[in-house]
Amino acid sequence: MVTVKQYRKKLLSALRAYRPHEDLVPEVRILLVGPVGSGKSSFFNSVKSAFQGHLTRQAIVGSDEDSVTKQYRVYTVKDGEGGKMLPFLLCDSMGLDERKGAGLCIDDIPHILNGYVPDRYQFNPCKPKEVRLSTYCTSPPLKDRIHCVAYVLNINSVNMLSDQMVAKLKKIHRDAVHCGVREVALLTNVNNCDEVLDDNFLNMTESMTSRSQVKNVQDMLNIPIANILMVSNYALERSLDPLKDVLIFAALNQMLRTANDSLEDLFLKETASANDSLKRRSRLRK
Repeated sequence: MVTVKQYRKKLLSALRAYRPHEDLVPEVRILLVGPVGSGKSSFFNSVKSAFQGHLTRQAIVGSDEDSVTKQYRVYTVKDGEGGKMLPFLLCDSMGLDERKGAGLCIDDIPHILNGYVPDRYQFNPCKPKEVRLSTYCTSPPLKDRIHCVAYVLNINSVNMLSDQMVAKLKKIHRDAVHCGVREVALLTNVNNCDEVLDDNFLNMTESMTSRSQVKNVQDMLNIPIANILMVSNYALERSLDPLKDVLIFAALNQMLRTANDSLEDLFLKETASANDSLKRRSRLRK
């Protein structure tokens, strides 16, 4: 039987060997979106902690009613202390709020997906970012776009989301599909890691206590079962837990695979568009 530490080592090796599809971009960008307090910033801290080998709290987290994250942050992750930068970026967004004029402005999502929002952009819940018409004429390069959307949802409250919150999540899903970006769902606050994984550390979605939550997310966002992932973020712990690391690494590994799927399609789409433009210009010259 594979031990937890052995499987952690296997996942870590896979993540260290990861490269974006055909090296089309230097790093893939994963956008973390979800309700206020769902664990977006905590997930980044947990990923960084697992790679660093000790607990770290770079991203500010909290349990306030309002989102603690006010800026759009693009975080890098190093492979250990003083190690090389890993080829992925975790993009943290302001929390979604069901109240009007609070939380992330839903109209900012297309701008983020298409790469128009810079690091440390200050969100305005009442007004989306203004993008000039001239800017739209020159689309950001593929490396600045989002390559995977990760919906971060608290497993204990995902079955009780308000109609307003569900509507916002579905709107983001439609925007992601329109932009050609693949999606995953990340269920946080899993209480019993042992129950999530089977003896071979392969089964992350069949535990009895999580089946209804997984089905709900699948129906709500039309996300494949394989892309509905579970983690237990580091919150109050004082040391790392190999089992939590396994869940974090397994989730991140699937996010990177999903990002590669997006990259392949986005590149083909851009290539087809460029070829069409060349053909049109060629016809005009004749």
